[in-house]
Amino acid sequence: MPDYDVVVIGAGNAGLTSALTLAKGGARVLLLERHNIPGGCATSFIRGRFEFEVSLHQLSGIGSEQKPGPLRMLLGELGILDQIELVEMKDLYRLVIPGKIDLTLKAERGAVVETLKARFPKEGPSIERFFDFLYQFAAEMVGVAFARDPAASRGKYPLFFKYALKPTRQVLDEYLKDPLLMSIITTYWSYLGLPPSLLPFADFAVLLWAYIEFKPYHIKGGSQALSNALLDSFLQAGGTIRFDCAARKISTSGGKIKGVWTEDGEEISCGYVLSNASTLLTYTDLIGAENLPKQSFQTFAGKTLGPSGFTVFLGFDCEPGDMGITETTNFISRQSDPEVSFACWRTLDPPDGVALSCYDVSDPDFSPPGACQAALVTLQYAEPWLSLPPSRYTEVKYRIAQDMIDLAGKVFPRITQHLEEVEVGTPLTHMRYLGHPGGAIYGFDQYAKDSYFFEDRRSPVQGLYFAGSWVAPGGYQTTLQSGVSAGRAILKSMNKRNA
Repeated sequence: MPDYDVVVIGAGNAGLTSALTLAKGGARVLLLERHNIPGGCATSFIRGRFEFEVSLHQLSGIGSEQKPGPLRMLLGELGILDQIELVEMKDLYRLVIPGKIDLTLKAERGAVVETLKARFPKEGPSIERFFDFLYQFAAEMVGVAFARDPAASRGKYPLFFKYALKPTRQVLDEYLKDPLLMSIITTYWSYLGLPPSLLPFADFAVLLWAYIEFKPYHIKGGSQALSNALLDSFLQAGGTIRFDCAARKISTSGGKIKGVWTEDGEEISCGYVLSNASTLLTYTDLIGAENLPKQSFQTFAGKTLGPSGFTVFLGFDCEPGDMGITETTNFISRQSDPEVSFACWRTLDPPDGVALSCYDVSDPDFSPPGACQAALVTLQYAEPWLSLPPSRYTEVKYRIAQDMIDLAGKVFPRITQHLEEVEVGTPLTHMRYLGHPGGAIYGFDQYAKDSYFFEDRRSPVQGLYFAGSWVAPGGYQTTLQSGVSAGRAILKSMNKRNA
């Protein structure tokens, strides 16, 4: 008998939910994590008296108890809802382009439409038509992509089949004329890693619709509280975890999973491996090209690594209101063209825009009494950082961080007066801590040709499965869901083997 039924590599979102799903299903599971805490991106760290949130800004798919969203139902099925406290955010976001626009959108369809109509009265009827269309499209997408209607057809779901893979900007052009209006509506594009000219409409539409319908949420204690709850439930279900224990090699025999070698030189036998690491590194480093069919690497042809993140973590010696921060989520940009912002991600120039998340607005207990914290975030590709001489790294890192603070200061001029702690993370930081190629936080760029509608989740190695942002859209909801789906697929396969 093998040591374990399944070895899960990586305790990120998808690794945790897959391991918990497997353990609750009766499998003997070992979870390997190379760091000393669970979570991957869903974690926190301490500087001074602050525990900084690493990555969570707005949790999607939660909904209320009366109107639960898909993620609330999933967390309920995993049995952890009573272990976390969810905090609803009343606003979607505040968007500020100094001297041009300052607009806050509430997390409610009617309020969004009326706010936009008041600012763009000439486009009033078009705004109403667009949001009617958005909701109709989302309803069809739920049927096709999530409910997996076996009778799905172009005739039954005409909007989905016509618009799903079209660029978001092209779809908006059919309804709206004002470029500034379109920039406001598509503000969430940076959550998905591609500008509206390249972003498949299906990805944008379901995100905006879900945030409006199910509201954005925060977790008391941050994402680390979620990761801890998932791990605790996994252990209670009989699972085993080893921290500070990276996987070094996945061994195979006859095209089937045989086991996993740890970095300490121990071989652990198992019938299945669930990798929460990138597919690229799993194939090249953990299995090795010599142990895979040549066609295994065809799936990477034409794919490109997605962006990483650049974050400035700020701890303040005052409450948010003392600095004029009244919304949890704030987008601040120098101008309104997403293409300009996207182009900056491939340079070491000052970022064109930042997102400022102040969790204490929604959760006054998030920081110590009389204090608060915020994260300034922009996205960046790793290539410019990888070609930067090490002697210039510190200078460039702090120059960009100061640029971001200065941009935020145009909207919140008192933030520099109350700074107590500052920490900075670059794409190289993400590479080091996540182990992802390029420090990519969303996996590969999600162009239409690389959409999850076309992805083949099957592996050429029998018993090898994947979960996470490299095989599913990036973000918390989707990666948590992908882990559950992969765990269920392994349980189904185990049942067949044992039948």
